[in-house]
Amino acid sequence: MVEADLESVLAWRNHPSVRVWMYTQHAISPEEHRTWFSKASTDSSRILLIYLNHETPSGFVNLKKSYGNNAEWGFYTNPNAPKGTGKGMGIATLRHAFENCGMHKIHGQVLAYNERSIHYHLSLGFQREGILRGQHFDGTNYHDVHCFGLLATEWRGLQTQTNADLSEKP
Repeated sequence: MVEADLESVLAWRNHPSVRVWMYTQHAISPEEHRTWFSKASTDSSRILLIYLNHETPSGFVNLKKSYGNNAEWGFYTNPNAPKGTGKGMGIATLRHAFENCGMHKIHGQVLAYNERSIHYHLSLGFQREGILRGQHFDGTNYHDVHCFGLLATEWRGLQTQTNADLSEKP
């Protein structure tokens, strides 16, 4: 991600269909967004990515590295991106994280009412690692947070199995 991406990423993040699934659900101001980017883009523990779908910017991924080559991910797609963009972005991000960045584990958190994201993580091979009960307060209610993780060894196994399945098809 570069400064030229800020306007698009902010528009995606502030879209009601994206914002509703975030911990912070208020509309982010351009100034707040620039301040975040200024800090995040100079933080060596962060990898900020723009996903290109056929050369069109279609999604944003934030990897926050921690001790032991683990990273927490957060992401969203352009709300107007074609169906399947999220899956492609997830696969490309995991491939990059494990194969290029040498990550040991990618983990993420999902608000309990975001069933689509829960299914998404499971479809990519993530394992359920726990539930943080009543962890997130949205200003009115407390919500559980589901924790997911995917190890590099599991990712490699999934890729080997996928390749084997593809080679068996006529």
